[in-house]
Amino acid sequence: QVQLVESGGGLVQAGGSLRLSCAASGRTFRINVMGWHRQAPGKQRELVAIKSNSGSTTYADSVKGRFTISRDNAKNTMYLQMNSLKPEDTAVYYCYAFGGGDAYWGQGTQVTVSS
Repeated sequence: QVQLVESGGGLVQAGGSLRLSCAASGRTFRINVMGWHRQAPGKQRELVAIKSNSGSTTYADSVKGRFTISRDNAKNTMYLQMNSLKPEDTAVYYCYAFGGGDAYWGQGTQVTVSS
């Protein structure tokens, strides 16, 4: 099993920045891909960004150029640097990991962007 714990959410004004962290523990050697998803009220959960062990990265069009995903494999930690935040970025952000045929999710952290 893999456990994921997010931190770093909060309230920020539009145009501001936040950095989310996701600490992985347990059988982390199984992980091939880590990423972030988000779910806004009344909407489906959507992909924000993912990063594979090989370094390939994918971003949602809505966050390209504003968000940056990174991983510190030595610390088993993943980050999401979010700049130029917009009110439409308001959502619960979930850390995600996939490996060994299994998917793992964190409990989520709230990000609220005020206009």
